[in-house]
Amino acid sequence: MVRLHRWFGLAAALFLFIAGATGAVISWDHELDAWLNPALYEARSGGLGQARPVAELVAAVEAADPKVRVSYYQLAVEPGETFSVSVVPRVDPATGQLFEPGYNQVALDPVTAEVQGRREWGAVSLSRENLLPFLYKLHYSMHLPDAGSIELGIWLMGLIAIAWVLDSLIALWISFPNAAQWKRSFAFRWGASGHKLVFDLHRSGGVWLFLLVLLLAITSVAMNLNTQVMRPVVSAFSTLSPSPFASRTPTTPTAAAEPKVSAAQVVALAQAEGLRRGFSEPAGAVFLSPEFGLWGVGFFRPGHDHGDGGLGNAWLYFDAGTGELAGDSVPGTGSAGDIFMQSMFPLHSGRIIGLTGRVLISLMGVVIASFSVTGVLIWARKRRARSVVQKLAVAKSMRAAA
Repeated sequence: MVRLHRWFGLAAALFLFIAGATGAVISWDHELDAWLNPALYEARSGGLGQARPVAELVAAVEAADPKVRVSYYQLAVEPGETFSVSVVPRVDPATGQLFEPGYNQVALDPVTAEVQGRREWGAVSLSRENLLPFLYKLHYSMHLPDAGSIELGIWLMGLIAIAWVLDSLIALWISFPNAAQWKRSFAFRWGASGHKLVFDLHRSGGVWLFLLVLLLAITSVAMNLNTQVMRPVVSAFSTLSPSPFASRTPTTPTAAAEPKVSAAQVVALAQAEGLRRGFSEPAGAVFLSPEFGLWGVGFFRPGHDHGDGGLGNAWLYFDAGTGELAGDSVPGTGSAGDIFMQSMFPLHSGRIIGLTGRVLISLMGVVIASFSVTGVLIWARKRRARSVVQKLAVAKSMRAAA
């Protein structure tokens, strides 16, 4: 067990250090990004004047660059803020391949419809405008390139997360070698030498924070390998409602069909369905997934797109070809397995308990990074000690032979 823990720790130390350090930062990604890039968040008009209709702003983005299609936008404009949309490239009819616009986010002044900024979210860049998206993507994929249809980075971090779950259980087991020493596993020798304190921070810190570490490990599996691992495992214990994405085979971006149902039509359908279900929140955003042939409409009030508090926002999904209801994700409804799956992102991000949870998860990011460092330090010291013992043994045997 000790060896398993040691070798997993050494193999995963760098990845968990990066995931922990970036996780501590991206808990505040929106706030930090807005501070670094005010042009992407603060409208130059300063909220003075009447904001143009959302449909007109969306049309302005696509008219400014016919190579892109707006794939996500919110249905209300907050005073003083930009109108931000996500875009995907269209197919170049001359080549049959996707255009390469060089950006996937656009921010407009909602009063003038002037484009204030564009960027490629997730680009490998440490520039001011790309820093937070770079760290966010680094957190879950290490920016590893895909191998065909296989997302190597997401799979790698997902497999590390699975091993992390198992290693967390192993670490707890080896922290209590016998009943007589259980108190030592909770103690910190603050007045001891450097190595003893490092050891206690690693072992006792892990014991005190075991449940939070295990929670982060399990939710990490759900974030990266949701349909591949987490849903099959959960479905063995509880029936899961069909996922509109898991039940469909995605096409390639170049083969995706044009939606026959417009955004305005799907929003109207969603509003009617939300009214029928008694949703208390208005339709807040719409997105298109061309590869899956789905529209999605989320229900939230302006400023609450991140779903702070509880299990997040409700979403309804519609077939982009027929407009038929294709599925939903309504927090707090469904089987025990459904609710468990709904809780994965709110738990992983801490947003399930609002601001307090985000602070806690940010601190846990620092803790996970420190566990990686202390683990390597403990291994390095023991390795040096074993090397000294081996050298002394060799010297002793040589003297005996002489």
